[in-house]
Amino acid sequence: MNKSLLKILKILLPILLGVFLIGYSLSKLSFQDLLGYFKTADYTYIVLGLFLGLLSHISRAYRWLFMLEPMGYNVKLGNSIMAVFATYLINYTIPRAGEVARASILTNYENVPFDKGFGSIVAERVADLIVLLLIIAVTLFMQFDFIYSFFIEKFNPSKLILGASVVVLLVLLFFFIIKRSKAGIGLKIRQFVNGLMEGALSIFKMKKKWAFIFHTLFIWVMYLSMFYVTSLSVSGLSAVPIGAILVGFILATFSIAATNGGIGSYPEAVVIAFVLFGLSEDPSRAFGWIMWTSQTIMIIILGGASLLYLPIYNRKK
Repeated sequence: MNKSLLKILKILLPILLGVFLIGYSLSKLSFQDLLGYFKTADYTYIVLGLFLGLLSHISRAYRWLFMLEPMGYNVKLGNSIMAVFATYLINYTIPRAGEVARASILTNYENVPFDKGFGSIVAERVADLIVLLLIIAVTLFMQFDFIYSFFIEKFNPSKLILGASVVVLLVLLFFFIIKRSKAGIGLKIRQFVNGLMEGALSIFKMKKKWAFIFHTLFIWVMYLSMFYVTSLSVSGLSAVPIGAILVGFILATFSIAATNGGIGSYPEAVVIAFVLFGLSEDPSRAFGWIMWTSQTIMIIILGGASLLYLPIYNRKK
C-alpha cells in the first residue's frame, strides 16, 4: 500500500470510527436524555474527579524529569507540565502525534535532543504498560469466578478449552518464529520487544528509580480513583461493584487508543463493561459521556493554555 495513503488512513479511520460511535451512542441514548443526566449529575464528584486527573498529569510531568536528569538535562517543571498537557490536546487531532510534539517542545525550549526526549517518552510508556498489565492481572484474579461463570454460561466448555488450546499453541508458535527470525517483520517485532524489555530494565538503573516507581503507581491510582469518583456523580450508578469499575476502566483505557482521545469509543467501552455486571445501560452510557467530557474539557483548556503560554514562559530563549 502507498505510504501516503497509509498515513492518511491512520489519521482518517480513527476519526470515522469516532463519528460512527457517537452516532451509535446517541441512537441508544437521545441527546435530550443525555443532557438530563448532565443536569442532574452531582458536580462535587465530577470536580473531585477532575482534581484527581490533574494530580495524575502533574505527577506524569514530574516523573519525566527523573528520566531526563541522568542524561544531563535539568528541565524546568513548568515546561514539562505544559508539554504533557499539550501532548494530550494534540492527540485529539492526530493519534500519537502528541508524543512527537512533547519531545519537540523540550528540543525547542530546553535544548534536549529530539531522539533522547522521544526515547525517554517511549521508556515511560513501557512503565505505564507494565502497570496496566498488572491492573489487568489483578482484575482477572479478583473476578476469576465471575469471568469463568460468564464464559461457561455463554459458550460451550469443550469449545472454550479447544479455543484456549489453539490460542496457546499459536502464541507459542508466534514466539518461536519471532525468536528465529533474522529479517523482515519478525526481526522488527523481536527488536521492538527487546526494546521494551530494555526500557523496562533501564528504570531500575536510574538514580531516582524508587521515586519513578512511586509516581508511576501514583499516576495509575489517580486514574482509577477519578474513574470511580466520577461514577458517583450519576444517581443510577450509586452502587457500582469494584469488578465493574476495574473492567470498565481497562476497556475505557484501551478505547482511547481506538479513536482520537477516546471520542465516541469511551462511553461505549464503559457500557460494555457495566452491562456485564447487571448495571443499567442508560446511566452507564451517561457516565461514560460525563467522564469523557469532563476530562476532555480540562485537557482542551489546560492544553490550549499551555501551547499559548509556552513561548511567554520561555521568552528569554
